Amino acid sequence: MRTTGTADKTPDFAAIRAREARLFLPVVKRLPVALLRGEGSRVFDVAGRSYLDLTAGWGVTAIGHCHPKLVAAIAGQAAQLMQTTNVFYTLPQLELCEALDAATPPALSRSFFVNSGSEAVEGALKLAHRATGRRKFVSTEGAFHGRTLGALQVIGQPEKRAPYRELLPEPVIVPFDDTPTAVAAIDEDTAAVIVEPVQGEGGVNVPRAGYLAALRKRAHAVGALLIFDEVQTGIGRTGRMFAFEHEDVTPDVLTLGKGLGGGFPIAAFLCSEAVAKTVAPGDHGGTYVGNPLACAAACATLEVLREEDLVARAATLGERLASRLRRFAAEHPEHATGQRGRGLLQGLLLADATRAAALPERALEAGVLVNVTAGTVLRLFPALNIPEAELFEGVETLLELVREG
Repeated sequence: MRTTGTADKTPDFAAIRAREARLFLPVVKRLPVALLRGEGSRVFDVAGRSYLDLTAGWGVTAIGHCHPKLVAAIAGQAAQLMQTTNVFYTLPQLELCEALDAATPPALSRSFFVNSGSEAVEGALKLAHRATGRRKFVSTEGAFHGRTLGALQVIGQPEKRAPYRELLPEPVIVPFDDTPTAVAAIDEDTAAVIVEPVQGEGGVNVPRAGYLAALRKRAHAVGALLIFDEVQTGIGRTGRMFAFEHEDVTPDVLTLGKGLGGGFPIAAFLCSEAVAKTVAPGDHGGTYVGNPLACAAACATLEVLREEDLVARAATLGERLASRLRRFAAEHPEHATGQRGRGLLQGLLLADATRAAALPERALEAGVLVNVTAGTVLRLFPALNIPEAELFEGVETLLELVREG
């Protein structure tokens, strides 16, 4: 899986690590590689070694690293207008609004663009409070909604909230895919229920049919909003443009991020006309919101998705990947206990947590970038246009590592 090229004058890894150790805030656990460039589904380190990226930069490089159309769009916009304030109209922001309007159900008619998924969640929570006048939010165990203070109010991972618990209100968190408990928790004091249609960081958890519809029914019955966090699952990842389309349930507010910019930082939250009418100028904003460069990148990404039919491809290729993982789990129950996922967001449930924790670094040595989430779930979320042969070559490398224990 690894090839070696000619190294340039870039410092070697040891020098880079030593320089950074004096300066970088140590809140990230690094893998022992310094990446220099990316092309398609591969990245290259400072020594010229090549790695197959089955994480797509955490689901961000949905159309591969440095897609030519995305690079051209960013370069062209950078030469024209990089930044202005959001009090002015710009064509890239307008064109992105129109592109998302064409891609979403008619009920989601209003868009606002921010810099990250966490910011999109913050905006969604503010909208829900503004629309209902309420303060209570219901979220789910295992959910990941970001690390800003607002997002930490609804995150379903206690270890990430715990260091800041004194700054946060007491959460209302229910088990994922547990309809009776959720219905009981969503009451007349609830501003919104926020849920990922498929949990990503929580372990690639897919709810049973009817769960999302039940949340919508209950939320509307008590005057609460339904927020779908599709920062990870949106933009074709699950084989539909949005994961909620698998269940034909439309939220009141939708958050997007990661794959939206194809590698350039941008996120969005969308809402219905009824929700939009409850806010006024000044209720939300930001220096870089609607940034022309980011919006141009997102427009190019959506164009590539259409031209290369990548959403449908994610569905068909994802089913082949799921089938391979299911077969492996059936053949090797001592190493894997099952498969779950949709489209090109797939998880293999590993049997041993200790071995699972060691897998990403072992895979790195074998030339594959991969992630283990929720302790034991090998998560695969490659670029939607990854060559099929490369995908399955990488998967077989990983499965051999799992077999080796």
